Amino acid sequence: MDNAESLRQAILDNLKSRQWRAGHRLPTERHFSEQFGLSRSTVRRVLLDFKRRRLITQTVGSGTYVTDHVQQALAELLPASAVQTTSPAELMAARLALEPSIVEMVIGSATAADFQRMDECNAQAEAAAALEDFEHWDAALHEAIADAAHNGFISSVFRLMNEVRAQGEWGVLKRRSATAERRLEYEQEHRALVAALKDRDAARARALCLAHLVHVRTNMLGY
Repeated sequence: MDNAESLRQAILDNLKSRQWRAGHRLPTERHFSEQFGLSRSTVRRVLLDFKRRRLITQTVGSGTYVTDHVQQALAELLPASAVQTTSPAELMAARLALEPSIVEMVIGSATAADFQRMDECNAQAEAAAALEDFEHWDAALHEAIADAAHNGFISSVFRLMNEVRAQGEWGVLKRRSATAERRLEYEQEHRALVAALKDRDAARARALCLAHLVHVRTNMLGY
């Protein structure tokens, strides 16, 4: 388990045990950074993931707090055993089956705000200095696309896939396969996919999505 995953698990343990209840103020980013030996940007990435899952809320100048509906949000999380036993190959097969298939729903339901969120994910990924930050925004983009279908079940499935992506084995493979050239290719593929979705071009978007996922699978898994 890497340090970022150790931080994530420590926060989850405190929430699940109700050691940290609704309204509890979390330690500062600096505290987490020093305790777990992480950069501040990595700590922020972990906290952002908890915020997106409605487990915490952040107020500028005040701090980070456990949300009022933390127990409901925890109940929606995937059981840890299922996350930990899903291999990168299984995840990749699921992504290839699911992601291209929701394109029509996204095109039929996506709003201007959805596209703005996708653009922000792309911009943050391209600006990321560290691979782990790029991976975070890469996953966030695919989740934003799924959320643009405006179907709660689909959003839950994609959050589940990102839970698996957050596990160490996926990250190890991503780091081994990552090069500056490949990252640039992924960024270009992401931009092209979002452009096709904005154009409401289902055939093009589906083809681009499938090609991108096959490219990732080839780089990571070798087939």
